Amino acid sequence: MHPQSPERRRLFADQARAARPDLTLLCLLIAAEADPDLDDTGMRATPRILDRLADQLTERLPDKAGGPRSWALALAELLGTRYGFKGRPGDYQHLGSALLHEVLRRRRGLPILLSVVWIEVARRAGVPVHGVALPGHFVVGFGARDEQVLANPFAGGHVLSATDAELLVAGATGAPLVPSMLSPAGPLDIVLRVLNNIRAWAAARPERSDVALWAVELSLLLPAHSDRLHYDRAQLLVRRGDFRAGAAEIDTYADALEDTDEAAAMRLRQEAIGARAMMN
Repeated sequence: MHPQSPERRRLFADQARAARPDLTLLCLLIAAEADPDLDDTGMRATPRILDRLADQLTERLPDKAGGPRSWALALAELLGTRYGFKGRPGDYQHLGSALLHEVLRRRRGLPILLSVVWIEVARRAGVPVHGVALPGHFVVGFGARDEQVLANPFAGGHVLSATDAELLVAGATGAPLVPSMLSPAGPLDIVLRVLNNIRAWAAARPERSDVALWAVELSLLLPAHSDRLHYDRAQLLVRRGDFRAGAAEIDTYADALEDTDEAAAMRLRQEAIGARAMMN
């Protein structure tokens, strides 16, 4: 595990609390945790790639009055057809599929990272676009809610019919699609979901507790994070042999529960004592 610079962690925290968080920068700061070779030069290269793609999209859309469907089709033709951005089931097995600079390089990735590419290219071209966090599958929405058109970047930007969207949700949850599922996902919603995907990847690979740890630590830097993350971090620290820090995090979680669940807080404090005892 390479130590991440405190400056980049502070930049992540500051950007997460900005009035208009920079989604590209936040995703790159996540990627820098995983890739020690992603230096400042590499981080500056990614926005330039997105800018060039946006310029090409603008050339295809001289008049943005065409509407959401035409915007979605133009982006699918550029990114999905011309440049081959899309996903395959095997991409879920690779950490690089959740790292923005790697997705741009390989033109492959998870649905949410491909959606980030779609969103950031469209946004730069002045196209009204947003993420849509369907259960189990992330897609992109174009236009206002009453005329929203959905596209699936994982399938190369395939424009979804109402039936397609219903099938995606049913396949993931077994439940019907409800209107609230189509609400726009903000930048921090997207960032948290990216980090959750990385944590899920690491959870299936116990030897990569280093990845799980930095993903939890970045999640804790997001505003309004779950107190439960302190306990998740504590478990990872104890597993990695840092018993003192793990015990301190357990106490932090116990403090958060004190007023609502005194019995649970007491059990956690006993767990913290046990963690400290492992130092002997």
